[in-house]
Amino acid sequence: MILYDWLEIAGAIVLSVLLAWPLGIHIGKVWSGEPTGLEPVLGGVERLVFRLAGVDPARGQTWSAYALSLLAFSAAGFGLLYAILRLQALMPFNPQGAGALSPDLAFNMAMGFVTNADGEPFRGDAVVSLFARMAGFTTQNFAAAATTMSIAAALSRAFASRGGQSLGNFWSDLIRNALYVLLPLAIVVALILAALGVPQTVSGGVAARPIEGGVQALLVGPVASQEAIKQLATSGGGYFGANSAHPFENPNAVSNLIEMIAMNTVGFACGFAFGRVVSARSDARSLVVVMALMLVATTGGLYLAERQPTPALTAAGLPSALNMEGKEVRFGIAGSAGFVAMSTGSTTGATNAALESLSPSGGGLVLFVVLMGQTLPGGAGSGLYGLLMMAILAVLVAGLLVGRTPEYLGKRIGAREIKLVMLASLALPATTLGLAAISATAPMALATLSTGGPHGLTELLYACASAAANNGSSFAGIRGDTPYWNLALGIAMALGRFGVAIPVLALAGSIASKPKMRPTNGTFPTDGLLFVGLVTVIVLILAGLQYFPALALGPVNEQFEMMRLLKGQASSPVRP
Repeated sequence: MILYDWLEIAGAIVLSVLLAWPLGIHIGKVWSGEPTGLEPVLGGVERLVFRLAGVDPARGQTWSAYALSLLAFSAAGFGLLYAILRLQALMPFNPQGAGALSPDLAFNMAMGFVTNADGEPFRGDAVVSLFARMAGFTTQNFAAAATTMSIAAALSRAFASRGGQSLGNFWSDLIRNALYVLLPLAIVVALILAALGVPQTVSGGVAARPIEGGVQALLVGPVASQEAIKQLATSGGGYFGANSAHPFENPNAVSNLIEMIAMNTVGFACGFAFGRVVSARSDARSLVVVMALMLVATTGGLYLAERQPTPALTAAGLPSALNMEGKEVRFGIAGSAGFVAMSTGSTTGATNAALESLSPSGGGLVLFVVLMGQTLPGGAGSGLYGLLMMAILAVLVAGLLVGRTPEYLGKRIGAREIKLVMLASLALPATTLGLAAISATAPMALATLSTGGPHGLTELLYACASAAANNGSSFAGIRGDTPYWNLALGIAMALGRFGVAIPVLALAGSIASKPKMRPTNGTFPTDGLLFVGLVTVIVLILAGLQYFPALALGPVNEQFEMMRLLKGQASSPVRP
């Protein structure tokens, strides 16, 4: 049984990497403006969109113009989605009669989908119309992922540049990423999920006759199509409140495997695409290895943590070998642990198990993955530029050790580049810890926690980290749909996304302007196991040093308390 579980977890990761290889070649062609083979089908659509939007794909942009275009597009998307959510009662395709969302909730939801966080602190199937889902949520799932992939494309071209100011054209990158990468993938995955039993209809509900008699109304809709793009775009906003634990979103073990692969493949593929654009395939493979190794370690750690006894059952005199609390029987420990770890590592935020019911060590590990900054393998595009910042810090450390000016892929790394990397790297911890500190002293925030003590701190810290890291998942013990959390987490989503994106684009502009040098005998190799180990250590040290005090007070403290209680129960006789 244990061997089967490990094969299930390892198989999902291996298949994700294997499928990412050819997909990465395809994405590399898209980023480089090369023919992809889809032009006979989609080329006319691309040219029509360019003509209607007034986009000249050959016109390059400096990093500042690229960043302004990105901000303008995101602001327009936010305004449009906010308006849809506030006016959905007047819109068509509203079979359940959903009314307007409150201003603070509409703000949170619009910001969440624009930044790929998609927290959804409510039962979306009951209060969001089909029109809002199709025209609003699904559209932004494509747009937000295409935006982060465009940032990764710009940074990739910067490393390939031999000097100059242009990073490419944001509007061209946005359209090509959505049209040539996300749309074909979403169609394929949606068809597979629909074949596995996931509903795909514009009907608002169906009547079912349960075995105990009577008639039960079941809400359905275009679930398969939204499920497909939510996983591929690593957005995670589920159609139903139970997200991927709901049988209409994730009916069986096969769909569970498909969704795990979907949420990881694009992130890994962006790493391979980077190698193709920069003509440094072996160096890019090292980055993919870092992603895969850390994902294997965290997934395996969560699986082992959840194979421990459930404390509540043990205290009641009912020992259990596994912690199945909050998990679906049809997925088991392996399917649940693998899904949760991979969705967290990819910043998807979808979940097929209750994070609130994880063991203290399991919940702490999931929180640590979120805090590591989108690198396992991270979101579509965002994982690549997050890990590239860690790679730049790694070559800085290596250069300091041997007394050489650091360089990466032929580009010298100077003081300006390091300052921009640190500015981007500190956006997540500053937002997370700052908001957590404010919330820990705010009565309106503390009143929403289901419990106090170490577990309450974990709930609070995870909510802040998940928003800042554009993850979107949460511990169920925190009641998020309040004016305080809607506004606070919405602001955290914006800071976590754009507080990283803008410095990364400035970094790309600085790197692009530098000449590309040939490697010498003194150049630190960035394509071997030494570099893999160094980047991994940098990621772990940064996350550990910044967050260890908070983790020690939260999940670590709770784990020690649980061990003390279990030890006391084991040493005393258990009454029947």
